[in-house]
Amino acid sequence: MKIVLENLTKKFGTVVGVDDVSLTIEDGEFVAFLGPSGCGKTTTLLMIAGIYRPTAGIIRFDDRVINQVPPRDRNIGMVFQSYALYPHMTVFGNIAYPLKLKKVPKEEQAERVREVAAKMGIANLLDRRPAQLSGGQQQRVALGRALVKQPDVLLFDEPLSNLDARLRLSMRGEIRHLQKELGITAIYVTHDQVEAMTMADRIAVMNQGKLQAFDTPDDLYDRPKTLFIAGFVGNPPMNFLEVEVQREGDTFYAVNSALRVPLPAERGEAAARHGGRVIMGIRPEDIALSETGAVRGEVFVVEPLGRDDLLDVHLDAANRLSVLADPTAHLRAGDTVTLALDTRKVQFFDPQTELSLLWR
Repeated sequence: MKIVLENLTKKFGTVVGVDDVSLTIEDGEFVAFLGPSGCGKTTTLLMIAGIYRPTAGIIRFDDRVINQVPPRDRNIGMVFQSYALYPHMTVFGNIAYPLKLKKVPKEEQAERVREVAAKMGIANLLDRRPAQLSGGQQQRVALGRALVKQPDVLLFDEPLSNLDARLRLSMRGEIRHLQKELGITAIYVTHDQVEAMTMADRIAVMNQGKLQAFDTPDDLYDRPKTLFIAGFVGNPPMNFLEVEVQREGDTFYAVNSALRVPLPAERGEAAARHGGRVIMGIRPEDIALSETGAVRGEVFVVEPLGRDDLLDVHLDAANRLSVLADPTAHLRAGDTVTLALDTRKVQFFDPQTELSLLWR
């Protein structure tokens, strides 16, 4: 099922929840709606589901406009954060409930429930009630209930938020594998950029009701088109410094009170065209400890992350960098370090518009 949103808008009184969003989700694609709380991602999902009616704009399933089509006639499967299982029903009853509403014959109900339960790995749990299940098992029941309808579209509203970290990791893989196996178009709402980056074919990044970008995970990470995307996508977050890009002969430099580093010609020239001060971004993994580095600073905090230590390095009163370092360096607060920046990876943004100066 191909899904097209055209100038989709939703207002709650004078509050704009979703502001003129347009995008196309291809048949069989897995798309994530990513953004902070209140950005409009769930509101957009609920309009696609038919739970909210758009204030303006059009929603198409393939070539059919479905704005006025009630939710029960859209052939969607939906999985919520809360699972929304009926506590008085068995697992069998919960999964079969959508078929019961459609008046599917009981024999066919039983066959389809057993088929889905086997696919979800819960065939041995059909006689249990939700209170007798773990969080992961309840999640599988909720997913099985969505799939038993044989939907054209699967909608997920932060379905893994209630699970522990290890179970979230395994369920991410299971959901992605199942979606690819079945070839169902899927939309997955999340505020967790790791979930979005690891699961989705493309990601719609939203902020304050507006669509910031609709790109592949690699493009969002390596070629962020706005300052918001650069700071939201990636963990630890990107560092930002105010700099002036200066040209001396054939070489461009990023300069402020704490640093003066040479830039690749292409990026330096693009940033210099703006004139005046710009915002330079660089990710913690693109900064290395180096005796010959051009930037010096003092370690303020060390956060052990296991494989790496995350250093908060103060260059001066106005500039600081987060840096990933090898724990075997045994750095402590108060140590002086010299840093080398991989300037092939730096990003530049307009301070007023917050748009990228490198990617349009």
